[in-house]
Amino acid sequence: MSRAALQATAKPTLDPARIKRDFPVFDNNPGLVFLDSAASAQKPAAVIDGVAEFYRTDYANVHRGVYRLSARSSDRYERARETVRRFLNAASADEIVFVRGATEAINLVAYSWGMTFLKPGDEVLITELEHHANIVPWQLIRERTGLKLVVAPLDASGGLDLAAFEARLSSRTKLVAVTQLANATGAMLPIEAIVRLAHKHGAKILVDGCQAAPRLPVDVCALDCDFYVFSGHKIYGPTGIGVLYAKSAILETMPPWQGGGDMIEQVTFEKTTFQKPPHRFEAGTPDISGAIGLAIALDYVEALGRDAIFAHEEELTGYGVDKLSRLPGIRLVPAGQRRLGILSVDVQGVHPHDLATVLDQHHVAVRAGHHCAQPLMDRLGLVGTTRASLGIYNDARDIDALAAALTEAQKLFA
Repeated sequence: MSRAALQATAKPTLDPARIKRDFPVFDNNPGLVFLDSAASAQKPAAVIDGVAEFYRTDYANVHRGVYRLSARSSDRYERARETVRRFLNAASADEIVFVRGATEAINLVAYSWGMTFLKPGDEVLITELEHHANIVPWQLIRERTGLKLVVAPLDASGGLDLAAFEARLSSRTKLVAVTQLANATGAMLPIEAIVRLAHKHGAKILVDGCQAAPRLPVDVCALDCDFYVFSGHKIYGPTGIGVLYAKSAILETMPPWQGGGDMIEQVTFEKTTFQKPPHRFEAGTPDISGAIGLAIALDYVEALGRDAIFAHEEELTGYGVDKLSRLPGIRLVPAGQRRLGILSVDVQGVHPHDLATVLDQHHVAVRAGHHCAQPLMDRLGLVGTTRASLGIYNDARDIDALAAALTEAQKLFA
């Protein structure tokens, strides 16, 4: 697709040039071409100002104070939980647990649900596309429970081999834990089919939505997943805040994984009783401002329209694939039949870090390395890639700038 065609067909409700004006980082860094939103997205002024306003006017610790300021702070914190519920279309706000990020959410599931219900010989099924955060926790509890970690392979196109995935499901599979959108390549997994297959074999399913939630409409009720996780900082919100969604019936069976204040009902030296979910899993003072900032970010995304965001990123991804595929000596890392929001490239003989350093000299900010997906890089025979990832503020001009910078970089390494 040509740049002109892309501009002609783009959704009129999503104007990256206008959106960019909502993000102060671009005013303060003239000429910046930011293509690293998969690692952490930039923050709109609404989020920055909203968090600052909260600290100026409403800040106090939550849940424990009876004075008005604490009541206001508690109300805003719990309203943020309701905002997340709406964003995911969860059945109840009690199904939303605030955590530090998706990594902590997966660890919470592993150490609370996994340590309670997984036994020697039980299997957890993941894929070759996973981020380390969806590999390492299962390896750690494997040493304690005796579970078996099973890995479903890629197909020749770089996407998930669904037939091989299904062949690895059995009565021993107790949990399927998969990414919805691969962070290293942008491969989109057939998540609806994966959920159906997991449940058909009696397994629970955890979906890592870190890359999907900023780009795709998410409806956990329609999807019928058992767990869904995402991080606030990748969806234009603050760092240090994330979400675990889990079905109420499952959360009720899970013991606390951290102990401390606010997650208890009564404490004696002999025994402690715990609150119901979600507060059972939120020990200590939470990231109050982070939750409020996340809610503002989700409202911002909703105002733009998630269908419009998906359409824009899908079109821009297609433009990027076409543009970069035409560059001699540049190889797009395969991402299956459907790729979204992420363009990873390999230049033979050039280390990704060296390439990214040169791109930075052209004001193009990209990520270089293994992207916390070393098993995938090993599978692809790569030490790493140079990854460009899209956000709502990117347009065809950013792809053009990336292509031009790659061309100039190749001259240096020729």
